[in-house]
Amino acid sequence: MGVSGETLREALLLLRPEIYGSIGEEKAELEGLLYVIERLPQGIEECTFINLTSDEGYINSHFKAIIPPKRRRNCFRIDDEQMNIEITRGRSEIYDILTHLTFMFVESHKISKRVLIDEQGTTTRDWIKLEKAVLSKGELSQTDKEIAITHTANILGRTFNELTEVYKAFALPNQPDRLLHLVYWLGKLAIEEVVNNNKRTVTFSPVLRERLGHHIHGEIWADTIKEALLKNNLLERPIHVISANMHGVMNSLFAPQALKAFAVKKNIFEVYEALSQKDNEALRNKVTKEALQRGMIYIPDASGTNIDVQIFDTAKIDFSKTDIEVGKKVNESEMPVLFVMDYAFGEQAYETIDELLKPVKVNGKKIHLNVDSISIMGKAGILEGGKGDIMIPSAHIFEGTADNYPFDNELSKSDFENQGIHVCEGSMITVLGTSLQNKEILKFFFNSTWNVIGLEMEGAHYQKAIQAASKVRGSINPNVKVRYAYYASDNPLETGSTLASGGLGTSGVKPTYLITRKILQQIFN
Repeated sequence: MGVSGETLREALLLLRPEIYGSIGEEKAELEGLLYVIERLPQGIEECTFINLTSDEGYINSHFKAIIPPKRRRNCFRIDDEQMNIEITRGRSEIYDILTHLTFMFVESHKISKRVLIDEQGTTTRDWIKLEKAVLSKGELSQTDKEIAITHTANILGRTFNELTEVYKAFALPNQPDRLLHLVYWLGKLAIEEVVNNNKRTVTFSPVLRERLGHHIHGEIWADTIKEALLKNNLLERPIHVISANMHGVMNSLFAPQALKAFAVKKNIFEVYEALSQKDNEALRNKVTKEALQRGMIYIPDASGTNIDVQIFDTAKIDFSKTDIEVGKKVNESEMPVLFVMDYAFGEQAYETIDELLKPVKVNGKKIHLNVDSISIMGKAGILEGGKGDIMIPSAHIFEGTADNYPFDNELSKSDFENQGIHVCEGSMITVLGTSLQNKEILKFFFNSTWNVIGLEMEGAHYQKAIQAASKVRGSINPNVKVRYAYYASDNPLETGSTLASGGLGTSGVKPTYLITRKILQQIFN
């Protein structure tokens, strides 16, 4: 909360990113707060000291890892005042956390402004009542809760109705009244700053400063994968890298066989939709079991990248039992190996792919991976369409620079025609963080000659690594095929359609699987 923090807060208020809604207004921003709090560790609102560290061994201590529900990262509550957050995904993760914290601090000062009567720390009656409710032991009765919500609504400049509607969304199993708790602690720490000059502080550990930019986690991750390929005699087979989620490829290959009885009289997309529903754990387990019996190797991450991996040996798959068209039969040594990696986060995409595409040493001999294609399937913000649409990029432009990465995309708009989904083609912008986009910047890209159709966080980083490996270092085939396709998770130009306004629900199922199936069809034909 010193000079550099003030600069960050001023910058965020100047930008007014779309995802943070009414950050520049007097009233509190509820959707933005929910978005942020789901990506930060529980209890961070109580901490005056936030320390960003590298992976420094806390996982082996008595400290219990706190993992935010919407971002897999290890956080450790050191004591009442301090929270450590482990950074293993590079600078993109730092941008992400810093913008979220800055937003949180801005909101906390709005609270203190509304509840402080004078500089001596005298507070309003609303604040005293909220404090009493939060500090009371045990769960609040419905009456007490509604009284507390009334006072909190006053403090936040929101209506009783607005607070009642979002109350459940903030609740946690072990903290049903979390919204009250958040408002109280955010306000309390801001009051401490104003009255007693107890500034909140964000620091970077010396080891993090030293390691930033070095591919420590990416290298461990890539080495583990190459060892698995070697152990299973897959190192010299044609390899197809696919960056996607951990269910699309597996379900596309094995759901028809594993769920034969269930799938009768259902079209395949209804089966996928059923698999994506929370309460269908048993169905998902059936597909996973079938996949593991038919050549899938699952490598959960232990490197700190938070990127799990599946390897599919297609020589072990009976394609007559799948519903994906396959070209002429080839002998086993030429059967493709599918390497599916979970989504990378921002700049981490460069680190992981760069390390993966490096040759591997076996008994003193250098072996170059036989990489035939690299396919990236992700979700992104769309600028000319709505949630659930598909975007096919022809180039990636890196935000804040003139760096641009054009490529020949094996996927095209015509691949997705007559599917009942809107598809657009054009260049896409790789942004520094989802939290930094505002309408003015987005409108500029949309209306300018850059012809931008959407925004995401990894494309330029992937392409930078692919071009370096294929065109500069010569570690993979210079004519490696690339495929990029995204489905729209939000439209940041439409108020009410940003990421903070909630997920896609089942509307994301069809585009996800259309893209996944098209990637597989191209690989097998």
